[in-house]
Amino acid sequence: MDHSKTDVSQKTQVASLDAEGLAPQETPWEEFLRVFTKDYQALFGFWVLVLLLLMALTGKVLTEWWVVFDPEAVRLTDKFLPPLSVPSPDSISEDRPFGGIYLMGTDELGRDVFARMFQGSFVSLSIGFVAVGISLGIGILLGGLSGFYGHVKLWFITVDTLIMRFTDAMMCFPTFFLILTAVALLPPSIYTIMIIIGLFSWMGTARFVRAEFLSIREQDYVVAAKALGIPEGRIIFRHMVPNALAPVFVSATIGVASAILTESGLSFLGFGVPPPYATWGNILSDGKGFVFDAPWLFFIPGLAIFFVVLAFNLVGEGLREALNPKLRSR
Repeated sequence: MDHSKTDVSQKTQVASLDAEGLAPQETPWEEFLRVFTKDYQALFGFWVLVLLLLMALTGKVLTEWWVVFDPEAVRLTDKFLPPLSVPSPDSISEDRPFGGIYLMGTDELGRDVFARMFQGSFVSLSIGFVAVGISLGIGILLGGLSGFYGHVKLWFITVDTLIMRFTDAMMCFPTFFLILTAVALLPPSIYTIMIIIGLFSWMGTARFVRAEFLSIREQDYVVAAKALGIPEGRIIFRHMVPNALAPVFVSATIGVASAILTESGLSFLGFGVPPPYATWGNILSDGKGFVFDAPWLFFIPGLAIFFVVLAFNLVGEGLREALNPKLRSR
């Protein structure tokens, strides 16, 4: 048998299939990567977030577990030093910063702003992720129940009406003031901030999941699964939830930025994470009284919050376009 003729024949068949549009198409993951990597703004935001995550993990290690940068060391002889300053000759050698230089200057107590920003990156990011995790759990649960069991009646009202009216009522109140009130009434703690932000920010996720469930519930594969007698829990979590998560991922990405902004606002008003934890919000709050005397105390954390929130929003917008076929520009 002439193998060369066979190879030519196979290549001809593949070429004809390509021409007819019958060749195997790229997988959804490959299509997502292709669309996402074409969005240079989203890629920029993605790499900023990767650097932030690495900085946060490194900051946790080097400021708490193995103290190389001490964010709590008070050096009154070195207070209000501008960025790239060296310690004063009167400072104690053991209290000098790592490398012998204040990269971001010092505050009113002589604390190293770089060390505090380093520690604050992990605290602020963990608040954002934990709060969004709580809001996603509540939103997916309530949205899924409303979308799948919405037609079920409880006495004189349906499940969908009950859940959605409760969601609408929660959305009627200004979220920030609800959080501010709850934080003012409860003991100050980093965990209190995480839980409260998560408990008051699930409404958008619930509406997204409900809308997706209402659309997916009538799809053929869901109807077939019901006809086969597959348990409803398996249908919901194995078949429906994975197909309803695309808008939720976008909402979660932007939600992390919103949680960081909320924590920063609470800290700016004096209701945020209490000492000794340093967050970008309370660093910004501490510096608001020295805008003209020591502007770096105000502008450094402010710019950090700005770029991180911008990066999250750029990534969220890129995910929205990559996961929604109607928005893809081919």
